[in-house]
Amino acid sequence: MHSKDAQLRSRHILACIWDFDKTLIPGYMQGPLFTAYNIDEESFWKEVNKLPELYAKKGIHVSKDTVYLNHLLSYVKNGPLKGLSNKRLLELGGSIQFCLGLPEFFDNLKGYAQEAGERLNLEIDLEHYIISTGLAEMIRGSKIAPHVEGIFGCEFIEQPLPPHYVHQDELALSDSGEISQIGVMVDNTIKTRFIFEINKGSNKNAAIDVNAVVASTDRRVPFENMIYIADGPSDVPVFSVVKKGGGIAYAVYNEESEAEFRQNDQLHQAGRVHGYGPNDFRKNNFTPRWLRKRVDDMVDRIAREQEYLLTSRVSKPPRHLHRDDEDSARKYTGPSQGALFPE
Repeated sequence: MHSKDAQLRSRHILACIWDFDKTLIPGYMQGPLFTAYNIDEESFWKEVNKLPELYAKKGIHVSKDTVYLNHLLSYVKNGPLKGLSNKRLLELGGSIQFCLGLPEFFDNLKGYAQEAGERLNLEIDLEHYIISTGLAEMIRGSKIAPHVEGIFGCEFIEQPLPPHYVHQDELALSDSGEISQIGVMVDNTIKTRFIFEINKGSNKNAAIDVNAVVASTDRRVPFENMIYIADGPSDVPVFSVVKKGGGIAYAVYNEESEAEFRQNDQLHQAGRVHGYGPNDFRKNNFTPRWLRKRVDDMVDRIAREQEYLLTSRVSKPPRHLHRDDEDSARKYTGPSQGALFPE
């Protein structure tokens, strides 16, 4: 079976695209932030979970995925997180604790893909990306950051530009050192936008708009070369986009949680994901082995496609005609009274 959108390429890019919270780390990345500022994490999230209902009573609709961002800003404005800056978020990212086997597994899988390609005379590059509803600056400060190609997440502005700033010759803006506005908001639907950025290559080339029409054959990372790994139902929009495009959807869970295991199993039974396993990335555990097998499958498919394309698109060389060929040509009178072609 060969993809109709396959193209002869000298280099092939595979992409592992990761959720963050409860996928690469056991819990939520904001933990170190709450610890540093002596804030009760459980109380904060209880408040966040109540906000959509409370605002709805006032006739205000808010996103359940990202309402926590405004609540963080309320904590900054009202004191508990006073002075919180992007620089501080970056520093706190260094305290994030990752699942077993990380970040080593990221580089190991890159090397594995490259070697798999070399065995079949292919140039294969595997890239890792993180798309999270969490805080991009904390991810950038974490130990996983040097091992990924790109990070997409929520971001804050510290010093917003004032009204009529375009009419000022000089902007007397001081670095307040405190976050005050949301710069980028990522929810589980917006995540699909970043999937298309990776697919089309607009994350690498600013001249390519994510909404531009780009032929399938010209896209930097074909969907069938993608693996999306996340922890649960909130990632169904991305699972669906990747799976529909021919890529792989994989769910992970904490081995200590029976509820998470059952949740992943339901996703699998419903056909939302191709497989699921523990978020333990040590070399010989199930999830690394499963992902390596999918990389093998992708490389094998690419090799078959390239061989098929090469043989089907390269014309046969001309050959010398013999007398028998000439005699056969003379004897052929065609469909219309000896004419070679119909008039």
